[in-house]
Amino acid sequence: MTDTTPTRHSAGDAGVRQRMPYARRREQLLTAALGEFGRRGFHLTQMEHVASAAGVSKALLYQHFTSKDELFAEVTGAIVGELTARLHTAVAPHRSSAEGIRAMVRALFDYATEEPAGWALVILHLDKPKVGDDLRELRDRMGESFAGLLLRRRRADPGLSPAELAANERRARLLVPLLYGSIISMVSWWLEHPETPRARAEDMAVDFIWLGLDRIRSGERVRPD
Repeated sequence: MTDTTPTRHSAGDAGVRQRMPYARRREQLLTAALGEFGRRGFHLTQMEHVASAAGVSKALLYQHFTSKDELFAEVTGAIVGELTARLHTAVAPHRSSAEGIRAMVRALFDYATEEPAGWALVILHLDKPKVGDDLRELRDRMGESFAGLLLRRRRADPGLSPAELAANERRARLLVPLLYGSIISMVSWWLEHPETPRARAEDMAVDFIWLGLDRIRSGERVRPD
């Protein structure tokens, strides 16, 4: 299928018509939308902003996406799919829990570096009411990945009773938001402070998570004065 609507050009290109295949035009519109949503946020982004960024008319944009909600869902769906695939690779069964956490940290740093617009959108919307619901799948999958790493050895321990395993499951669920929250914060901080070597930022994130978990697993607690 070919999009026969001309792309807008500068005055020097007046009268030049460019026909673009449907799939390529849709990809162009999604790229423009990602940039606008990542920069402005969902609520401040209007369809005319996306159309202008893509260099097309708003009418053409509506031919591909009937609403801003549909457009946002398409954009976030692609982000969820990409990040989920990266996290799935990071938590491969052959890795130990510590190696898996390091791989997850690296995967998030990689994504933020390679897809800055996508990362900006995640940061703006991950925990926002209503709008953040579109990213809930990503949040849930991140949580499942972390919980799986924390419980990998426990689930394989035949000496644990069902009650002990259930207690470990509950504790892991409580730790999950602390874990992905700390990593996301570290990645965002590093993007704003590129003078800090990335390897150092990654190591700090891994040490903070793994050493903190080790102290919790050993039963250490902060007691009230």
